[in-house]
Amino acid sequence: MIPVEYVLLIGAVLIIVSIGIARLSENLGVPALLLFLGVGMLAGSEGPGGIYFDDAHLSRSVGVIALVFILFAGGLDTKWTEVKPVFRQATILATLGVLLTAVTVGLFAFSVLKFSLFTGLLLGAVVSSTDAAAVFSVLRSKNVSLRGRLKPLLELESGSNDPMAVLLTIGIIQIITNPETSLGSIALLFVVQMGLGIIFGLGFGKAMVFSLNRLTSYYEGVYPVFTLAFAAMTYAATAAVGGSGFLAVYLMGIYAANSEFVQKKSMLRFFDGLAWLSQIAMFVTLGLLVFPSRIIPIIWTGLMCSAFLMFVARPFSVFLSLLFERMGWREKTLVSWVGLRGSVPIVLATFPLLAGVADAEAIFNIVFFIVLTSALFQGWSIPVVARLLRLDAPIQQRRQYPIEYAPMPGVDTQLVEFIIPYSSAVAGKRVVELGLPRDSLIVLVNRDENFFVPSGGTILDGGDVVLVLVNQNNLTGVRQILMEWKKPKEKDDAKLK
Repeated sequence: MIPVEYVLLIGAVLIIVSIGIARLSENLGVPALLLFLGVGMLAGSEGPGGIYFDDAHLSRSVGVIALVFILFAGGLDTKWTEVKPVFRQATILATLGVLLTAVTVGLFAFSVLKFSLFTGLLLGAVVSSTDAAAVFSVLRSKNVSLRGRLKPLLELESGSNDPMAVLLTIGIIQIITNPETSLGSIALLFVVQMGLGIIFGLGFGKAMVFSLNRLTSYYEGVYPVFTLAFAAMTYAATAAVGGSGFLAVYLMGIYAANSEFVQKKSMLRFFDGLAWLSQIAMFVTLGLLVFPSRIIPIIWTGLMCSAFLMFVARPFSVFLSLLFERMGWREKTLVSWVGLRGSVPIVLATFPLLAGVADAEAIFNIVFFIVLTSALFQGWSIPVVARLLRLDAPIQQRRQYPIEYAPMPGVDTQLVEFIIPYSSAVAGKRVVELGLPRDSLIVLVNRDENFFVPSGGTILDGGDVVLVLVNQNNLTGVRQILMEWKKPKEKDDAKLK
């Protein structure tokens, strides 16, 4: 039994090292997950760290717990107004697209790699889901975004396609371990999983928002703890009754993101940090589980499978799934190429190990190799492909302010940014002369990237960026005052002076 202090020391060192090299991933243009896996492999039994670890059950548990919080954090960062226009396309890709990918890869493994039919289909199911978080970390590191609705499409697809991959994996394992399992029971399992996932996700999301808004007498630190427990309860309760816990927590996050509740901004920061911690813990643990010497014999098989997945299976599933959707070939091509494999395939690859499926170890090693090659090859090339297809756009950098404002539920006051036009009628006037409504207040001015708090005697200039605390009912009036242009007479008088 390893003393707890050594466990804490090793865990802390691995996390600190992982965070340190995450910065390196931005310079290299590769997803951070690749480097996190590398840290785990170096620390593992065949690396310099020499930590012997072969507990697939613990790895799966760590992966499932991490995915719960990663998916919830992803949902919490999703704006419904952005994903609503692409909801249909994302749903098709998350269901039919995943199924087509699994079947195509499975048939390839059966006919070319000489796996048995269901073992090949199991391999296809395991690698069928995508990881958009890895995509956007690469784009962000290169200061590149995607045009149109591609970004919300990929975000929603990646957040919602995990349940389908989990279902296919579990269903095929059941068929392999119990040949009497019928396709009808698998189809029923799909309906039950998805239906309960949607019901529980939206129900628990509404209950969580309702409860948070009634914890107003508690300390600020209680809110993220309460939400954390709610996310865990949502997954566990949904999974306990046979539903998709992953879908439930993702939908709960989306519902919360598009609702107003106490301490929302601080909650977003908390779960962003928790998502990073979860990713590091999951990938380092999965890296520890890998024995590099066992990957070497399957390199050729892994290369063939990875190439087929990137150049055939994923494009085929995307183009066929979106055949009747109003999208151009360039958009479909980019969606095909950014289908990076990440955390979910490696976690799912532990399921056959625990079920005692034949060739389970080979499946795990092949999947691990596919994730490595996908992250490395597709990862660095995504910005290049986006530019070649003319679908790249510069990332819009949001202006950072030294203050924050978290509105309380039921309060219509908000913090709004205005840029004073150079021809504005308020340019050259003192704040006290503006005639703003009584419940409106200019709290901060940004002039030439210098921030200061104005007083009543502060004279506004054209080009000033002002933050105004204003009631929703008076927003239109404040906008008219600040954005009003000088009248011709005022311009003539200015020239005379």
